[in-house]
Amino acid sequence: MADEKKKVNQRARGLERAFDILDLIRRENRAMRPNEIAKLMGAPRSSVYELVHLLLDMNVLENNGSDGQVFLGSRLYFLGRAYNDKIDLYQRIENTLSNIVEQTSETAQFCKLEGNKYTVALMKEGSRPFRISANLGELVPVPSTASGRLLLGHLSDQEIIDFLDKDDFLLPNGESISSGKFIAEVRQATQDGHYTFDSIVDTFTHCFAVPIKDVQSICIATLCLVTPREDGHRNREHYLSVLKTAAMELEAQLSTDF
Repeated sequence: MADEKKKVNQRARGLERAFDILDLIRRENRAMRPNEIAKLMGAPRSSVYELVHLLLDMNVLENNGSDGQVFLGSRLYFLGRAYNDKIDLYQRIENTLSNIVEQTSETAQFCKLEGNKYTVALMKEGSRPFRISANLGELVPVPSTASGRLLLGHLSDQEIIDFLDKDDFLLPNGESISSGKFIAEVRQATQDGHYTFDSIVDTFTHCFAVPIKDVQSICIATLCLVTPREDGHRNREHYLSVLKTAAMELEAQLSTDF
């Protein structure tokens, strides 16, 4: 009995580590060698090599280049497509983003938390010749984003501090934002029902975010616009109106399970 339980626990740890490998490659968004994966995970090389070879055999990973590097494989793509075809949730969101682009010509995004980071889950590029884009699924520190001021609005001050990593308060432009200033912005954004700012990531764009709330009025995701800076300032009220209307319509359609 004890031996059987030990085997089950070992299989569970192996399965968990296999997913950790996939998550690491997704976060890094690049091909990696098994020894690098093991080093970054702090895991034994032997077990990582064994799992990588197993995932390669299953087409969950695939070889990339001639230096022993691996990347996410085709099987994941087909699994993702099957999930997307089965559930129409994201199709509804994509339709909403398309409607926003039609009304604004700007890049529209559906954003949410993954763990204690922010990510763009879906995006529809604007119809302007000058395209603004983002890396889907990239994990970004919450204080660097407009959405972050809304996604944490249901937490207490101390819960916000505990939720974020200390390094998250270091912004992409090299400056730091104090936890007090960030929390004050969270409270104001939650009260206003939106947050806008000139992008911290680059000097040319302006970002808009409005909340998508569940039945308990907790922000579970956001709808966003990323616009050329001057256009964003000039069309501020129109863009916010479009986003808020779209968010209300989406709330009426969607369950709270994102």
